Amino acid sequence: MVRYVGDAVAVVVAEDRYQAEDALELITVDYDPLPTVINPEAALQEGAPQLHPDPDTGAPGNQAFHWVAAGPSPEAVDDAFANADVVVRDTIIQQKLIPNAMEPRSAIATYLPSPSGRGAGGEGGFNGELTIWNTTQNPHIARFVTCLVTGIPEHKIRIIAPEVGGGFGAKIAVYPWDMITAFCAMKLGRPVKWTETRSENYVSSTHGRDHVEYVEMAANSDGRVTAVRSVVYAGMGAYLSTAAPGIPTILHGLMYSGPYDIANIKADIYGCFTNSTPVEAYRGAGRPEATFLLERLMDLVAAEVGKDPVEVRRMNLIPRFEDGHDVAIGLTYDSGDYEGALNLALDHVNYDQLRHDQAHARERGNLTGIGVSVYCEICGLGPSQVAGAVGFGGGLWESATVRFYATGKVNVFIGTSPHGQGEETTFAQIMSDELGVPVDDVEVVHGDTDTTPMGWGTYGSRTTVVGGGALALSARKIKAKAITLAAHLLEAAEADIEYEDGNFFVRGAPDNGKTIQDIALMANVAWNMPEGMEPGLEATTFYDPPNFSYPFGAHVAVVSVDPDNGHVVLERYVAVDDCGPQINPMIVEGQVHGGVVQGAGQALWEGAVYDDNGQLLTGSMLDYALPRAHLVPDIETLSTVTPSPHNPLGVKGIGETGTIASTVTIYNAVIDALRPLGVTRLEMPLTPERVWRAIQEAGVHQAHGHHDHGHDHGHDHDHGDAHGHGHDHGHGH
Repeated sequence: MVRYVGDAVAVVVAEDRYQAEDALELITVDYDPLPTVINPEAALQEGAPQLHPDPDTGAPGNQAFHWVAAGPSPEAVDDAFANADVVVRDTIIQQKLIPNAMEPRSAIATYLPSPSGRGAGGEGGFNGELTIWNTTQNPHIARFVTCLVTGIPEHKIRIIAPEVGGGFGAKIAVYPWDMITAFCAMKLGRPVKWTETRSENYVSSTHGRDHVEYVEMAANSDGRVTAVRSVVYAGMGAYLSTAAPGIPTILHGLMYSGPYDIANIKADIYGCFTNSTPVEAYRGAGRPEATFLLERLMDLVAAEVGKDPVEVRRMNLIPRFEDGHDVAIGLTYDSGDYEGALNLALDHVNYDQLRHDQAHARERGNLTGIGVSVYCEICGLGPSQVAGAVGFGGGLWESATVRFYATGKVNVFIGTSPHGQGEETTFAQIMSDELGVPVDDVEVVHGDTDTTPMGWGTYGSRTTVVGGGALALSARKIKAKAITLAAHLLEAAEADIEYEDGNFFVRGAPDNGKTIQDIALMANVAWNMPEGMEPGLEATTFYDPPNFSYPFGAHVAVVSVDPDNGHVVLERYVAVDDCGPQINPMIVEGQVHGGVVQGAGQALWEGAVYDDNGQLLTGSMLDYALPRAHLVPDIETLSTVTPSPHNPLGVKGIGETGTIASTVTIYNAVIDALRPLGVTRLEMPLTPERVWRAIQEAGVHQAHGHHDHGHDHGHDHDHGDAHGHGHDHGHGH
């Protein structure tokens, strides 16, 4: 059964691409069209087309899973809503997004049969050696999965992924096409190459987001928030991809506190199969959705109680903490200074003056909006015990090997697999900071399972947090050995040896010492070593973090809206982010810039659209609008520094923060611009046509005296039964 457009049914192998495409034209497939369902909520309704109906092996009712998290208890959450002065509600559609890496996916497979000759598909199966050059974000996991699929022992499989042209989460999974390429190489006994086209990428590489969310927030009359709860229908697409079930659950539902002190939280999440491309951990993965619902509801509470959005946020923020803070949903944040980040952002934009200027602009008929968000996210994915407890099925530790050569040059072998984040520079700087080695003397080796230690991949802003942590610990093991060796060479007590900037010396005599290069030479020639010390200067660390990391920040956006055509101009964007100590501020700034632009894409331009037959209408860049440079202002980046107490480097991760914060910041700014017209919600993306229609409808409503804010003081909200029947949300359309 073909369950979505892009589900493969045949493969052609030829000498070149042109022959393959000619042969492809000769294949005729007789399809028997079946009903389709694209909307995640509709997929759970009675009578919806069934994707996996088998009661024993499938998912009757299209329900992949039902996950509920509540703190301190569901009853406490319900009581908080029943006793609230104010309840605000919204329906949020997190539209499906299509990742657009610089290069699409590709694989080249080479198979070397076993010496017995029985490894080419005949009796005895495949037991030779398989090499796959692959565009993957986690080569070691690709090797593990390839072993399970092909039956080839893991130590006879080599995955190479040095440069993959960007990933954004779409290259986490091991795809069927990778395995088909390997299978063809094994059957034919010669190398086989496959590269998807951009249009194939649009229908068959994983998508992101795709939530239908019913959300509400309870508060006191002064704006103090008492509870948050949701019912979320998360589209999984036609099949479950690698990390897909964890996105709306662990990475979304557990982040409903955000940076706020909220005593009662409930997330009620349904994973839904639909006739569409499977989803995966697209940049931010669950945290943009969680931040969006929190920051939307904060604005609605502020409007309801008649306070500035900043004032309501400030009064609800968790106070500064440096070594752990428990939130209602069960997580323990590492460290945070949320008000510090907010204050820096507001001071930078001169917020009071900004509001003053906005008021004058409105008097002149200009539609100007200001959006503010404060966020806290979960990343640095680990520890492994948590991964196992939540059903991830894999580990989340990382490893790093540092090897000094006799000449003082260094190889760093890492299990993570960076693909555009600049980690080769960052990791060389870690080595330089830890042991004083010039950056140019360090080579970072990654992406080849034959030469690197085991690692669980690059995603979830974990490469520097977890992989860098492993590297720092390896460097410190080397430093400890170097101190012992220096003490021996300098004929001093080990306790008297001091270290500074790559030099080991006796306390009080910095001019009489040994450099790290001197130590490396002696360790490798090894003819004057302390008794019992092994030759070589090399160390490996397997680092399993004790907790996630929790970066945070505050963003501000200023927009203008043209009332004649609905065109939104992003006039200004300010991002304050705290990822702990910054190893390379330029790389941090680049990550924030890229993340903000991707989040802006969701707010203003991007969205996958399917028709009623399951055909992707936005199947190319002609139809799927990506952000362009001239549409984005200079992004102003600032930072605070709040170290993580449990990380060896104090770092927290920065790869996704921009995307997490920017979508709702820009959305809030647009709604703020339209608020004088009575517009309080729109579906994304906020295209000119959609905004223009809202302006026209608002004018008609105002002419007839209608005004609906989409929030109320009542307590009659009913989420209905498990599949969403009987909802009464009171959303302001």
